[in-house]
Amino acid sequence: MKKLAIYICFILLLAGCSHSADKSVDITIGAAASMKDVLEAIGEQYEKEHQNINLTFTFSSTGTLQKQIEQGAPIDVFVSADPTAFEQLVEKKLVIAKQNRPLVYNELVLITPKQKARTIHSLSDLQHPTIRSIAIGIPETVPAGAYAKQWLQTADVWEKLQSKYVFAKDVRQVLTYVESENADCGIVYRTDALSSKRVRIIATAPRSLNRQIAYKAGVIAQSKQQKEAERFTEYLHSKQASRIFNKYGFIVATK
Repeated sequence: MKKLAIYICFILLLAGCSHSADKSVDITIGAAASMKDVLEAIGEQYEKEHQNINLTFTFSSTGTLQKQIEQGAPIDVFVSADPTAFEQLVEKKLVIAKQNRPLVYNELVLITPKQKARTIHSLSDLQHPTIRSIAIGIPETVPAGAYAKQWLQTADVWEKLQSKYVFAKDVRQVLTYVESENADCGIVYRTDALSSKRVRIIATAPRSLNRQIAYKAGVIAQSKQQKEAERFTEYLHSKQASRIFNKYGFIVATK
């Protein structure tokens, strides 16, 4: 009888371990809107390789995500398009960055609707009377908008175009404005432009500006899934993820 009881306990223990190993884990990733397509592709691959992991993505402007994290939003991993915002959260000990180096880089481009007559060739052409609306992200909360403002200031046209700006909540909304021809042109990341068949790239920002467009990833300090979240951020730096980043037009950072 005693042996039978021990045997039953052993079986129950094995069953418990098996159940624990198979238990699914949910991880929420808060990421810059410009990362939507590529992270969904990487996430799909990651879930195939890790059957017990369920990934949920929240895409928005980096500034908006930063505020949400500061307010305690239930996010496990943060992928930022603004190194400054990322470092601010690290300094506040809200984000843990074990690999505190750029994940990938992007480029800033000027776009117009593809079917529209090509009357724009450079930023200086934006002053022409036929250009009535220029879509950019809100500079205070959207990194692409802040970079766009910097580019326009460098070209000495920022102040001259004040009446033409159409401000968007994130870079994907800028793309939508141009695609739908609700804006004559817009400034987005190259990866966003490449994702659409309805826009044309007209000009690219100077290399000195583009080198600043660095994405970083880290684990939220208050995450309840620390180990799993850390494994996912490590995967973002892997060769498998790098191939997908390259496919979507991102420039993978070298070690």
